[in-house]
Amino acid sequence: MPEALKQLIHSISFLPWIGEKSAAKLAFFLLNSNENFRKTLANNISDIHTKIGTCSRCHSITDASQDLCNICQNNSRDPYQIAVVEEYLDSLTLEQSWGYTWVYHVLGWAISPVNGVFIGDLNLESLFKRITDSDKNVEIILATNPNIEWEATVHYIKEEIEKRKLKHKTTLTRLSRGLSSGYIEYADNVTLMNALKERKEV
Repeated sequence: MPEALKQLIHSISFLPWIGEKSAAKLAFFLLNSNENFRKTLANNISDIHTKIGTCSRCHSITDASQDLCNICQNNSRDPYQIAVVEEYLDSLTLEQSWGYTWVYHVLGWAISPVNGVFIGDLNLESLFKRITDSDKNVEIILATNPNIEWEATVHYIKEEIEKRKLKHKTTLTRLSRGLSSGYIEYADNVTLMNALKERKEV
């Protein structure tokens, strides 16, 4: 096998959920694909870090030329309902639940010392600032996954809101236990909509 093809297979195998056999199939697909397609794909990969930026308010991803993402710029959205999610993909999943007009706050992960993720690694200070700067009561919807890491993160957020004397202007809610057997990313629309509709105050 040519060295260049070996290296391509090796690189593809580092992608999540891609085993060695799948990596080989993808490599051979690229080898036999249209040259324009390969160039377009290469350019798209190259542009990831130059044309994609982070929203200065909610930490979602956006075009590098924009300071705020499209949702934060949308005046029809309710700035007093903030859905707190682990990552951008979770917000995309929640967007499939029609009828809700809240905004988001992407923490970037969950507190997990075992995995080397600590409080300072998350976008928590900016969340508390959004509550502090609000001129009305804010509902913080903890749209989090049902695991130990997120339980620790939810506990920290609740404690900090009380510690910073923000409880009087904050309503803290979380999804119903309908998601207890799975993650937001894999929830079907009906389960997710029910979990949102039946969210409980913490």
